[in-house]
Formats: sequence, structure tokens, C-alpha cells
Amino acid sequence: MSKRHLDASQNGNGQKVTLKFLAKHLGLSPTTISVVISDSPLARTIAESTKRRIWEAAEQFNYRPNLFARYLHGKRTYCVAVLVPDIGDEFSSSLISGIEKCLAKQGYFYFVVSHRGAPALIDKSPDTLLDRGVEGMIFINTPLRRSLPVPVIAISDITEADGVSSIVIDNSRAAKLALKHVTKLGHERIAFLRGPKGNGDSEDRWRCLKEAAAELGVAIDAKLTRELGHYPECNNSTMSDLGYHAARELIGSSRDFTALVAFNDGSAIGAIRAFRDAGLGVPEDISVVGFDDIEQAEFNIPRLTTIRQPLLHMGELAASTLLKRIEDPSVEAANLTVEPELVVRESTARCTRRPQIRHPQRRSSYASR
Repeated sequence: MSKRHLDASQNGNGQKVTLKFLAKHLGLSPTTISVVISDSPLARTIAESTKRRIWEAAEQFNYRPNLFARYLHGKRTYCVAVLVPDIGDEFSSSLISGIEKCLAKQGYFYFVVSHRGAPALIDKSPDTLLDRGVEGMIFINTPLRRSLPVPVIAISDITEADGVSSIVIDNSRAAKLALKHVTKLGHERIAFLRGPKGNGDSEDRWRCLKEAAAELGVAIDAKLTRELGHYPECNNSTMSDLGYHAARELIGSSRDFTALVAFNDGSAIGAIRAFRDAGLGVPEDISVVGFDDIEQAEFNIPRLTTIRQPLLHMGELAASTLLKRIEDPSVEAANLTVEPELVVRESTARCTRRPQIRHPQRRSSYASR
């Protein structure tokens, strides 16, 4: 993962490249080299030109610090942990890509725990990771019910535990962007897919949607609202599965609607499949808005209109914030908010009619599996 491995390298003459070798080559002290290579807080006192010379020489000679020696000397592991509901979903994997990008630059390694929402695993994993010497943790859409003795960053979930920095999207602005878009297209009967219970980001997003709806004069009909939960028909309860079955329930209700605002892109894509199986066109009959802007949103048919979260940036921000708190314990926990962006694609269009939505005349092959 990292450019820094556990053993030192060798120069062209077969000699081991050490701090002393680099120091002699550059005319600098070994301490200066060490401060820069280890990215110590003291590195900020060293001129950028000097740091650039050191890194260029380290790359030239393929110098790799001995991290195990650093651990023995300072009793540090340079390891952190990331806890996610499902490492396979695009939301989490995009965040992890940003986290890894930052950690690799700083010579840190990381563990990933995919708990799939299992309460026992969520509760026990922090202790297991602490036993393995991690110096900090990043929780992605994962509840934290107690304070931990290491710095913690929470992404997309505001926690009440002490000492936790949170990185969240501005859900209030995101809700307004989504609702303003569909209402400007003339949609009045709007259906909603709420996020699952127990998810702090889900609760905050729904609260913001209700507030935005009240401000814009949009009626939220309880009969046109579905909470993404467990459906017996779902084989593995992915967000696309949940969105599909929630949309089928909406189609089977007595209420008609011309637009759907989904909790995330996965559920939106599942809903589009359900509409298509019922003989309804998107956006001809129903406009659909997602949330996140995962890669699949761009390649879905139709291409998905969505609220973009800068996931790669959020991952990098989480990792850099965590490392700052690890390196300098005096840095206080803080809540950081990132801005959403409306990305208009092909799944939304002007409302030209209100379709009569009835039970589909045929069961889809997907639903009958």
C-alpha cells in the first residue's frame, strides 16, 4: 500500500541506504532527514525547498525507512483501522480510496473491518483493533456507542461519543438542491425512499428533507414514503435490492406520483429497475433523484441525476484529520461539513403528465428469484 516498506534499500553499489548516507549525500544532518521522512510535526519548521530535496533523494536512492525499527524505538505501530458496514458497496470503497491515498503518503497501514451491521461485531471490533495496536480509527456509517482511548473520525454519522471528529455532508443544502430541482421541473406528487433505521446520517438527511419540503411547500405523503428495511425477498439486502422492493410497494399503492427522491444512488438504481419492470419509463413517467454520485450513477441507464458527495475528498479529509490528531494529541475534535453538488443527468425531466400507477401486470424475473 505504501511506498515505505519495512526494510532499508540499497544504493547502486550494493550498500544499504541509511539516514547517514542520505545526510552525507545532501549535506544535512541525519536528524533533519529523519524529521522530514517521518513527517514529524517538527517538519513544518523546515524549508519546503529542503524537504523537496530530501524526498527527491529518497526517491532517487529508493530509500525506505525501517518502520519496525521506528515502532521499537517509539512504541508506535503506524497502523489505523477503518470500520464499514460493507466494504463492497461503492460508497464505502470510494471513501476508502481517499483514506488509502492519504495514509500511503504518510507511511501508515490500515485494517478494514466490514461488520455488515452486526451489533456484536460493531461493539467488539474496537477492542480487537486496540489489542492490535491501532493508533486511531475511522468509522464509516457505523455507530460508536462509547468513547475510545485513541482518536476517532466518523464519516456520515454524527456520534455523541466524546472526542470524535465528524465529517458529514451538508444535508440541509443537499435536500434543498434535490427538491428544488424536481419542483422546478413541475413535479408535485413526489415519493421518497428514507434511509434505514439506526443510521445517523439517514435520520439527519430525512429531517433536512422534511424541513426543505416545508420551506418549499412540498407535501410529504406518508403513503408515498418507504423506509429502506429488510425485505424477505431480498437475497443479500443490498441498497439496490431494498430500493427495488420499496419501489414495487410504491407502485402497488393507490397513490400516483411523478418523481422519486431516494436515500442514495443504490436505492435509486434499484427503484429504476422496478419502474422499468412495471412498464414505466424513467424519466418519461417518473423522474428519479439519487444521492452520493457513485461511479455506477454515471453508467446507469438512464444516467442518474443525483446529489454528489465528494467521497474521495471526504476519505482524504478523514485520514488527514485522524493523522493530525494522532501526531498532535492537543488537536481537538471538530465537526467538518462538506458541500453537496447537484449533478443533472438523464433520470429527471419536466413533468408532462401524471401517470396512473397500478399493480404491475407481470412479476419480474428479478422479484421471482
